[in-house]
Amino acid sequence: MLRVLLLRHAKSDRPAGIADLDRPLNPRGRRNAPLMAAYLATENLRPDHVAVSPAKRTRETWEPIHAALSGPEATFVPEIYEAPDAALLEVIRATPGAARCLLMVGHNPGFQDVALRLVESGPRAARGRLAEGFPTGALAVLDFDVETWDEIRAGSGRLERFVAPRDLDAEEAA
Repeated sequence: MLRVLLLRHAKSDRPAGIADLDRPLNPRGRRNAPLMAAYLATENLRPDHVAVSPAKRTRETWEPIHAALSGPEATFVPEIYEAPDAALLEVIRATPGAARCLLMVGHNPGFQDVALRLVESGPRAARGRLAEGFPTGALAVLDFDVETWDEIRAGSGRLERFVAPRDLDAEEAA
């Protein structure tokens, strides 16, 4: 089994005069990134390969996750930045063969599109939420009953879970 963790960057700021690639996280994003990092660590969702868009907001989202998981190091992959689903699928298929779990930190609409393209099954409620949108900071966990990354095809995955930062805030408040 192979696993793909798709994490959309946390909420970003839009300062005037700053190029899109250089947009930082806003205060909410700076709160939510560590929240998602703690979730990944607590749920033992530990990738052995990490591919991150070179955008500042994705790198800032990755930093607390890297600290919470104590590694691995990330590879910054320009092909993830503003990529359509077909390009993201190619990044997934190019994952090193020794890896069993890939974490990608990137952007929408590509992440929602590739997740919807890959998912065939999984909890109905989670699939419904994914179809409605892929909020900033959200995580989709996709499992594939294949042995190699290049076997991953449209409709070959199972959405194991879909979690957004607001879900974790609700759990803490309860």
